[in-house]
Amino acid sequence: MKEIALVGLGGMIGSIMRYLAAIGIKSTQFPYATLLVNIIGSLLIGIIMGWSAKQANADSWRLFLATGICGGFTTFSAFAWENLQLLNQQRYTHFCVYAGGTLILGLIAVAIGYWLTK
Repeated sequence: MKEIALVGLGGMIGSIMRYLAAIGIKSTQFPYATLLVNIIGSLLIGIIMGWSAKQANADSWRLFLATGICGGFTTFSAFAWENLQLLNQQRYTHFCVYAGGTLILGLIAVAIGYWLTK
């Protein structure tokens, strides 16, 4: 139950941060807020995972910060981390399938979802 509370609290904080970024960075020409959030989230998850790998008993902090805050702030950070792991493991085929498949299938899924509402 403690783990769920840590992820939930972190997710709430991350979601609020995402909302504030969208309010603070308004643009009708380009999604600057989303781009910035995704890049910052990726930087943060890299820092958090690198730090937690060097710490004993950092599981609670990793859940709160990486899964919770970064997860609420952006799911792109987890995607970026998982792709880095595949590259570090030299699993290039898996990397290409995961990265390309996520982008292509995600675009197809959003198009289908949008189409279904028409």
